Amino acid sequence: MKFLPSFHIRFLSALFAAITLNPRAMPAVPNETAKVLKKYCYDCHDREVQKGSLNLEALVGVRVDENGDAWEKVIRKVNSRQMPPIGKPRPNEKTYHEVIGELATALDIIAAKNPNPGRTETFRRLNRTEYQNAIRDLLGVEIDATALLPKDEASHGFDNVTVGMLSPTLLGRYITAAQKISQLAIGAPRNKPGGDTYRIPADVTQESHVEGLPLGTRGGKLIRHTFPVDGDYDFQIRLARDRNEEIEGLNGTYNLELILDQDCIQSFTVAPPVVPNDYESVDGKLKIRAPVKAGFHEVGVTFVQSSAALLERKRQPYSVAFNMHRHPRLSPAIYEVSITGPYNSTGSGDTLSRRRIFVAKPSRASEEEPCAEKILSSLMRRAFCRPVTKEDMDLPMSYFRKARAQDGFEAGIETALSSILVSPHFLFHIEQDPDGVSPKTAYRLPDLQLASRLSFFIWSSIPDDELLDLASRSELSKPKTLAKQVKRMLADPRARSLATNFADQWLYLRNLNSLSPDARLFPDFDDNLRQAFRQETILFFESILEGDQSVLRLLKSDYTFLNDRLAKHYGITGIQGSHFRKVALKPDSKRGGLLRHGSILSVTSYATRTSPVIRGHWILGNLLGSPPPPPPADVPALKERTISSTLSGRERLAQHRANPACASCHNLMDPVGFSLENFDALGRWRDLEDGKPVDASGGFPDGSQLTGVDALEQTLLKRPDLFVGTFAEKLLTFALGRGIESYDGPAIRKIVNQTEADDFRFSSLIIAVVNSVPFKMRNSL
Repeated sequence: MKFLPSFHIRFLSALFAAITLNPRAMPAVPNETAKVLKKYCYDCHDREVQKGSLNLEALVGVRVDENGDAWEKVIRKVNSRQMPPIGKPRPNEKTYHEVIGELATALDIIAAKNPNPGRTETFRRLNRTEYQNAIRDLLGVEIDATALLPKDEASHGFDNVTVGMLSPTLLGRYITAAQKISQLAIGAPRNKPGGDTYRIPADVTQESHVEGLPLGTRGGKLIRHTFPVDGDYDFQIRLARDRNEEIEGLNGTYNLELILDQDCIQSFTVAPPVVPNDYESVDGKLKIRAPVKAGFHEVGVTFVQSSAALLERKRQPYSVAFNMHRHPRLSPAIYEVSITGPYNSTGSGDTLSRRRIFVAKPSRASEEEPCAEKILSSLMRRAFCRPVTKEDMDLPMSYFRKARAQDGFEAGIETALSSILVSPHFLFHIEQDPDGVSPKTAYRLPDLQLASRLSFFIWSSIPDDELLDLASRSELSKPKTLAKQVKRMLADPRARSLATNFADQWLYLRNLNSLSPDARLFPDFDDNLRQAFRQETILFFESILEGDQSVLRLLKSDYTFLNDRLAKHYGITGIQGSHFRKVALKPDSKRGGLLRHGSILSVTSYATRTSPVIRGHWILGNLLGSPPPPPPADVPALKERTISSTLSGRERLAQHRANPACASCHNLMDPVGFSLENFDALGRWRDLEDGKPVDASGGFPDGSQLTGVDALEQTLLKRPDLFVGTFAEKLLTFALGRGIESYDGPAIRKIVNQTEADDFRFSSLIIAVVNSVPFKMRNSL
């Protein structure tokens, strides 16, 4: 069902009159109203109506409960004030509220009598983030899933939605990953040394301190690496080259340090080669072999900062120094670090993963099989998110017996563990209809499935023992118990995934990876700034989550998080150091809520300029929940070369809106985006553009006029239900792994209504989502 078109004030009045007669019965809309609707809707610019794809008379001529999908879309359009269209007479706010309230009440009553939770897929594969977190929580092993598995495609804004398929190629990647992870977790002896190489992106400026490395150093990288066994490991460092294969910035003698867990294990002297252009001899000396205990360690490679370098840095007009032609490096930089080993292994060591796996150890051969059963059943219970059956044990135990006969007890456990990690019960969320449930019936999720939904929602990982224990006793679904568990989980560090996974996708922060502004127009951009953009927004979102603040603080805030690089970009003084810290903002500050973050402003811009269209579309879709439909296939894009370059961006878009097919959507998007024009394509504040004052006058879908980001924030805060409802939709999409449908409307409204009394606090919203019909229930086939 497509969106309904905009309609006139008389239809709203007639609709209100009709539904107030008997909101429970919801009679058909009267014939007089149908005439008004036909008269005024077919005179608007909605292309769906013009194409005749929607029979409006048929819609208003039936009971609301017979066409709930369409009426939910009416509510969305009216609630966002996109009905009637801008320029047409409109009712007052009281009439708007009464009409929406009565129609929503009728639909909510119908939903309460006949709940429709929708249906999630029976099999939904773990995405890369979930897989990485599950390995961490199951085995205590930190892995980089991006190096092991391909990227997941996103749908409805998140990459945990369309992940049902497992192609033969992808299965092969999972098998390889399982073997590598099992070997790493067990700490099994290796036939030959292995290795990993960590490379620093080419556009990273390495002239200042890197957070996590010792003070008084500059550049380099802090590497988090898991060493499989006790033994000797080779560390090889390679320096960055320019296009001529010469080491960049090698203008003197420099001290380079290799650090293991904050202790310097080797200091190197880097100097120009004795033989001109023999730069390989410089790298060849940057290698050592050192003993390392098995387990997780932090490896740092960095240069000692010199006073001369500090002085040179202060002379630079820009913060970047990585481009050979525009802003060459002032001193040498790290290109990559390789870690190879083990050599001369002395044993598996005492690692977190071994402690988690070997919950039982045999002292004689006769104890090996019982110990293996105890080890594997413990692992499988957590991996499969449920109690383990005898049938579950058969396959892993068969692998154990075969490998044990050849290579011993630990080799048997390693092989069995690999089989667990490629089991469908680990790789997939599995939600099967319980026995005895009638077809096409809404049923409550069993507690074990509820535990899995809950943990992957809040932690993006598997349930812990406490959740599984409660679910096994069918106690988790009890309201007080469930609320207590939600609060416990939100207080756990693993809840940070709501920022790094949910918010990262909701706010388009992942698009920062592909952000590449025109270097001629924005010469002061590098990867340091790119990562600072992301870190500010992640830390800001985390502060709302950890402080259990109102989610409305996301829109308007008197603080943010900065380091020296980002503060300089924003023009904020008094911030020193690479570490991020919470910074209280002055009342007249240009920074604060999400709409003032460089991350949001840059990913909604082009490489050469701002885009009011993209920014307006982002706000309508991500903050207001009312994105315009995709453009028609026959409408051309805005052609830069055919429009005078002397025109401002606003004047160019005005020419684009002259096309009636474009106007209906651009009249909604563009005015909202114009209000952010004081921020350039990298989020810097500007009062002038091309020597002329910036025009930040814009508007809102309700037809109101506003100017600048302050007015936009105030307008959003005047209608908190729009933002909170959209935020709830995004949370529910992420939690369920499916798109939101019209029948979810009553649940969304209930979440908003339930949390309003608590000022829309973060925990209240999460609890309301968890208690909603779509989250706790499911439709049978």
